[in-house]
Amino acid sequence: QVQLVESGGGLVQPGGSLRLSCAASGSFSSINVMGWYRQGPGNQRELVAASPSGGSPNYAESVKGRFTISRDIAKNTVYLQMNSLKPEDTAVYYCNAAVVVVGGWRNYWGQGTRVTVSS
Repeated sequence: QVQLVESGGGLVQPGGSLRLSCAASGSFSSINVMGWYRQGPGNQRELVAASPSGGSPNYAESVKGRFTISRDIAKNTVYLQMNSLKPEDTAVYYCNAAVVVVGGWRNYWGQGTRVTVSS
């Protein structure tokens, strides 16, 4: 089993910054992709940013130039630095990990951390 624990959410004013962290623990050999999704009020869950092992990160168009995903593979941790936050970034942010298992990979989710951008 794999556990993902997120931290770093909160209330921030427009234009402000937050840094989210997500640490994976449990019994696994490696993680293929770690990333962040979000679900705003009345919206479907959407990809924010993803960091594949050995590959370049990819971002949603709406966050390009403002958010940066980084990953510490040795610590099985992924970060999301969010700058120039806008009210429309308000959402619950979920960490995701595609964990390598025999025959393929399996998807795991964190419990979510709430980000509220408001003055």
